Amino acid sequence: MPLEDLVRLRRARDRMDREFALPLDVAALAGTALMSQGHFARSFKAAYGETPYGYLMTRRIERAKALLRRGDLSVTQVCMAVGCTSLGSFSARFTQLVGCSPSAYRAADHGAGAGIPACAARLGTRPVRG
Repeated sequence: MPLEDLVRLRRARDRMDREFALPLDVAALAGTALMSQGHFARSFKAAYGETPYGYLMTRRIERAKALLRRGDLSVTQVCMAVGCTSLGSFSARFTQLVGCSPSAYRAADHGAGAGIPACAARLGTRPVRG
């Protein structure tokens, strides 16, 4: 893959990392990468091993886990805060990636990781596709 394409893909991926809570679609992300939608989707999957939508949802679930660990928001509030519009879809994807429902994750004891800096905790708690 040409270096120029990788730079453009990185620009779109960085946008997903920053703006995960906003409604982002392939058309908007492809525009950020200055590519057609089809070329962007194929190139993104080739470069990062998952579709743009899959990457975006992983970022949203990662952020949702942090909000649920805080415990001050309901599952519905967390769902909306990370940019998901359907509680059912959010819960299904969360369960698929994390292995338990958002409610069960919120209720679990997360005190052991309280002293770990957020940047390090993110590495250990990143959702992984099974």
